[in-house]
Amino acid sequence: MTALEWFKSSYSGNDGPDCVEVALTPDHIHIRDSKTTHGAQLTLPADSWTHFLDSLRVA
Repeated sequence: MTALEWFKSSYSGNDGPDCVEVALTPDHIHIRDSKTTHGAQLTLPADSWTHFLDSLRVA
């Protein structure tokens, strides 16, 4: 298994401790709190994540 390449979400600020990191794979989106990198993470199928984001968009 290849290690995930985590990056900070563009919606996380640079001046505070509240950061979300994501890692992308072809089929899944991985999400974690940057303060607890060895803690729990949320893994979702990519199509579910896309559907979730689409539901947040205002027409």
